[in-house]
Amino acid sequence: MTATADSVDPSPLSSASVRLGLGAVGITLLFASLGQTIVSPALPVIVAELGGLDHITWVITAYLLASTVGAPIAGKLGDLYGRKMVMWGAIGVFMLGAVLCGLAQSMGVLILGRLVQGLGGGSLIVLSMAVVGDLLPPRERGRAQGVLGAAFGVSTVIGPLLGGFLVESLSWHWIFFVNLPFGVLAFVLLGMALDSPPRVQRSIDYAGAALLAAVLSSAVLLSNMGGTVLPWASVEMAGLMSAFVLALVGFVAVERRAAEPILPMSLFRNNTFLVINAVGFLVGTAMFGTITFLPLFLQIVKGVTPTVSGLFLLPMMGGLIVTSTLAGQLMSRTGRYKRLPIGSTAILALAMLSLTQVSAETPLWSIALSLGGVGIGLGPVFAVGVAAVQNAVPFAMLGVGTASTNMFRLIGGSIGTAAFGAIFSAGIARHLEGELDGVGFSSLSAAYVRSLPPEAQALVTDGISSALHPVFWIAAAMSALAFGISMLLNEQPLSATRPA
Repeated sequence: MTATADSVDPSPLSSASVRLGLGAVGITLLFASLGQTIVSPALPVIVAELGGLDHITWVITAYLLASTVGAPIAGKLGDLYGRKMVMWGAIGVFMLGAVLCGLAQSMGVLILGRLVQGLGGGSLIVLSMAVVGDLLPPRERGRAQGVLGAAFGVSTVIGPLLGGFLVESLSWHWIFFVNLPFGVLAFVLLGMALDSPPRVQRSIDYAGAALLAAVLSSAVLLSNMGGTVLPWASVEMAGLMSAFVLALVGFVAVERRAAEPILPMSLFRNNTFLVINAVGFLVGTAMFGTITFLPLFLQIVKGVTPTVSGLFLLPMMGGLIVTSTLAGQLMSRTGRYKRLPIGSTAILALAMLSLTQVSAETPLWSIALSLGGVGIGLGPVFAVGVAAVQNAVPFAMLGVGTASTNMFRLIGGSIGTAAFGAIFSAGIARHLEGELDGVGFSSLSAAYVRSLPPEAQALVTDGISSALHPVFWIAAAMSALAFGISMLLNEQPLSATRPA
């Protein structure tokens, strides 16, 4: 049974109430996604102050992992208790994490703050998109999700720019404090725009939530620590693998019997759910790998400032905004969407291939052009994914279905960023062994590279470039696989009526 099967003629919703609701979730999405994107250009500065380049990916991975765990739980709670109260709670959690990060004096405290921040941020992104499903019929959701995808893209432009500006003008601590006024604004607007449903006693799947957190956490730890911190054949890695398998088996068993499962197993028999989320997983890996490592490359190898490195994400986000919006418009006009992810993932694969050739000699305009191709490839996937899944799942599972698209994309981002970080660190150690005059690569910074003699600078920049190439080769292969999987999608035309 799908959402299109239990649809009715839409009851009149005042245009003012719809606009207010969409405006509120747009601001909330902007607030949540800013916390995710504002950090990238500050990473080299944070590492220079706090140390720990070998832990740099955990600043991103901790946020993504917590977002991944929080998203399906928040989606389910939103289905059970209404979006408004859950979103208010998520805003409070996000702001607490931002304060912890802003006050951090060590990498450990910073990573803890990012974990807390990610729990709130992932919840807010999912619930914002689910509100669109509450307000609009499936045909109109395509346009609205395209606009929200564009809002996400805007935040990914504003975030790095604002992050670079604050790092240069004040300090990196302010990239977290600047989120607080946006949080207050989002809290107020949501209170005005959304109603609270009547209180009803519900069953919460605590065991499923705990086991899902264990599955996701162990998966990310395996990818981040395997072969680097811990040998693959070590007892500790065997323990992590066993924990992953046991948690996964336990999760499936619990979800089959739960009255209100966090992630109903019936969804995995849904073609749209499976294909869209498989593509989202692969695309998330490519996207977050690019966002994490390119600012580092631009600042250390190309010698640009944090602000300028943030500007280089503009072509990527510009492509994402334009194609996400156009894809949403096309879905709303035609009710069709299958060709969009097929074409966009092909473009994404080609753009990632072009990034495999970056080096110290690569012109900056060429890097910008490649990043524009990455954005063009990402936009339609974001716009199509949520609208297609919301159209294909029962309305009572709208929040869970919406959460799944974000969850699997973030799983890809978490595991991909951790794995790419391990590959990059191993490459740095291999290419720069004996070239750093006793300075470990965990303290490597743009200022240190500029202090080296010209010959040593060339060796270091070439080593960093060579260490990055495998990252983009793998991202290109994953994008090509996403292209193949997109062709398996069974399209369900979008309904023009709003669910009962």
